[in-house]
Amino acid sequence: MTRQPRGARRLRTFLFVLLALASAAAVSACGHSDDRPRVVVTTNILGDITQEIVGDEADVTVLMKPNADPHSFGLSAVQAAELERADLVVFNGLGLEENVLRHVEAAREAGVATFEAGKAVDPLTFQAHDDGGPEEEAGRPDPHFWTDPDRVRKAAGLIADQVVAHVDGVDEKVIRANADRYDGQLAELARWMEGSFARIPEKQRALVTNHHVFGYLADRFGFRVIGAVIPSGTTLASPSSSDLRSLTQAMREAGVRTVFADSSQPKRLAEVLRTELGGGVRVIELYSESLTEKGKGAGTYLQMMRANTTAMTEGLTGT
Repeated sequence: MTRQPRGARRLRTFLFVLLALASAAAVSACGHSDDRPRVVVTTNILGDITQEIVGDEADVTVLMKPNADPHSFGLSAVQAAELERADLVVFNGLGLEENVLRHVEAAREAGVATFEAGKAVDPLTFQAHDDGGPEEEAGRPDPHFWTDPDRVRKAAGLIADQVVAHVDGVDEKVIRANADRYDGQLAELARWMEGSFARIPEKQRALVTNHHVFGYLADRFGFRVIGAVIPSGTTLASPSSSDLRSLTQAMREAGVRTVFADSSQPKRLAEVLRTELGGGVRVIELYSESLTEKGKGAGTYLQMMRANTTAMTEGLTGT
């Protein structure tokens, strides 16, 4: 047998190593090292809920990073490709993931099963300006359903159905057991929230937030939405001076001195109200649209809702 020149052998070895490294990088980028079933979730709140249901039965990839804004986060080319390789894509919908929905649609057109959680849980619509809601969006569906734990219970059950129906290789009994266990935790959360909010006198159950995100919570637990610093259901909008004047007038009339601002968003706009209304206005942080890293206050949906309930109760009772 003819022996190859040393230079040729070195080149072939180099090319082999290069190919191996490229293959390893591709596997690492996609987050998969085998042919396990794959579920891709857009937002980190839905990602946590889905992971509770799926457990170890499939790989769950969450596209939205901790502390990100669901209205504005985007995808890398690798993440966009990941959607089209999934067995199931779970997304919030109702216009929430504004920069991601086109990629979800592309995955659907490619034959991937998709589930729009917000549309499936009897969504509310934004109310008219006179009711504290965003005037331009009145009548449009509100995507922030997760502030109502009962709707999350419904969504979780439907996600379990979707996983069983569309993700080959999972054990249905395990999925159902996970869903039942998590449903019990969500039911307990709702009871605990009711008990906590019962400490707030009815006349003090008035909410002013960064933007309109707590409509479902208000509907479920008997709060009034006075208004929002950004008079919109999305953080991508901006308030005008007349919007701020209208909000400060509404706050004066309602006797509201507390503003709840999302912890992942700049609080500059909320703090403008301090200038407009004078001293004594409190700006309290909530985790409204994104989970944090683990151990940072709201690493799971359950932790987020308990932290928010405590902050709202203390903020509105002055304790």
